Amino acid sequence: MKHPPARRSTCGDRLGRGIELALLAEELKESDVGLEFLTGELKGSHGPSGIVFTVLAAMSGMEREYIRDRTLEGHESARKRGKTIGGAGVTDSDVLFTALRLRDEELSLRDIAARLVISKGAEKGQHPSPATVMRMLREHDEQAVTAANA
Repeated sequence: MKHPPARRSTCGDRLGRGIELALLAEELKESDVGLEFLTGELKGSHGPSGIVFTVLAAMSGMEREYIRDRTLEGHESARKRGKTIGGAGVTDSDVLFTALRLRDEELSLRDIAARLVISKGAEKGQHPSPATVMRMLREHDEQAVTAANA
């Protein structure tokens, strides 16, 4: 039987993403292909339906959750210190003024975005996304409420 080229992965990180490992295990099982570790505690050959695949998938899922949690904690810590998260802003007061005027005309976010042009940075000359327009308008509204309550 001709075997496909070996796939290599470190600790199952790439193989274990989501349901991919289970699907791959089924494909490998149908093709009579196994997993072989060249070094480490699991050194040797293992069938795709065995516990090794299951453990690697579980560890990979736990690692993803851990990374996600740590990233969110880092973002929260940065916000508390007054740092902004994300890329540089692509809007300015002129763009905001135009967006507010267009919103008053009851245009959709998509239509507003299509009429705006970014005037600075790497995105200069392009249109902002509707999500950027929504975020810009929401931040303006929140600042207006905060100022009114102060």
